[in-house]
Amino acid sequence: MAHNVIAEAKRCLNCKNPLCRKGCPINTPIPDMISMFLNGEMKKAGEMVFENNPLSVVCSIVCNHGNQCQGHCVRGIKGEPVEISSIENFVSSAYLDSVHPDKAEPNGIKVAVVGSGPAGITISIIMARLGYDVTVFESKTEIGGVLRYGIPEFRLPKAIVDRYERLMRKLGVKIKFNVTIGKAFGIEELFRDGFKAISIGTGVTWPIALNIKGESLGHVHYGVHYLERPEVYELGNNVLIIGAGNVAMDVARTALRRGARDVKILCRSDKYSASDEEKEYAEIEGAQFIYNKQPVEITDEGVLFAETSCDGEHNVISVSDKAELIKADSVMICISQRPSNLILTQTNGLEINERGLAKINEDGSTSRPGLFASGDVVRGAKTVVEAAETSKRVALAMDKYLKSLPKE
Repeated sequence: MAHNVIAEAKRCLNCKNPLCRKGCPINTPIPDMISMFLNGEMKKAGEMVFENNPLSVVCSIVCNHGNQCQGHCVRGIKGEPVEISSIENFVSSAYLDSVHPDKAEPNGIKVAVVGSGPAGITISIIMARLGYDVTVFESKTEIGGVLRYGIPEFRLPKAIVDRYERLMRKLGVKIKFNVTIGKAFGIEELFRDGFKAISIGTGVTWPIALNIKGESLGHVHYGVHYLERPEVYELGNNVLIIGAGNVAMDVARTALRRGARDVKILCRSDKYSASDEEKEYAEIEGAQFIYNKQPVEITDEGVLFAETSCDGEHNVISVSDKAELIKADSVMICISQRPSNLILTQTNGLEINERGLAKINEDGSTSRPGLFASGDVVRGAKTVVEAAETSKRVALAMDKYLKSLPKE
């Protein structure tokens, strides 16, 4: 492993205009990281990358590197790009094991972080290091959000998420499990109890329904729920997956690894929406792709699909009047997710948009003073690195806001 990473690092041209860095949503200082690594300054390199992105270990594994850093590498124009992800993972993972991040003196100011997914982890780490008294409110029994409950173990080991929990606790972050803001108490009670700023990062965990006949039948499931606890499902041999995004790819690969023999992914248009890499992994593990199929009804035997036609931009322009049955033991719906609306609709003064997402200003502040939001709850289902980048800016905006308050 080490030899391969060193060999890849030596292939870096250390470009004066590093396109790899421009391709990274969080602007990771890739050439500097590689130079430090090769010069024996691995701890310094790890610290620099962590300062830029506390979730660098996770991003080195789950990012769509082919469209981001590695996809912009100059070496990739005429050959293979430098495998930046492996280098970042090697450097970041080693640093996370021994990290003792500097922390400002406690200032006694309470900050609440709602949700412990990528957004919540990022904000809680940054705010704790700035000296704030941080409490994380998590609706489940473990932290991680999509990192733990939405990405399969074979793609992201849960042990990595556990390492982040240990780091958070080392920084003094308090974590309250089994608390859903909006049930026993809400945002008003948090402000009442002395929290001066609150960040909402609850993600998008509610599946979007097809709204067709048969969707409530016993063999029909939602992919986002399946990925939380796949071991409790009995899917049978033949599984139909409706939707072709990255969640659908994870569902397909998980089902195949758990014994399903025939897994079909049905795409409404003539193009999958998942990343090329994830599509290839699903295909090589045995998933079959069927295009131009729109579900019109689910039955006990399977799903009735109508044929669709698309334009040159992969947009569906017509749907056939006739439908054919594709048989299945189980049906998985994976067309997208939306946010839980409890906290959003029950908070006074908080504006939401037509998609049910929180409206925010450029710095992540909402229409309610002291209330901020970041991650998927404001942008819809996006990537981990995009959530980290947004949350980093929101944490700094929270710090600026808190410093602007009159001293008590």
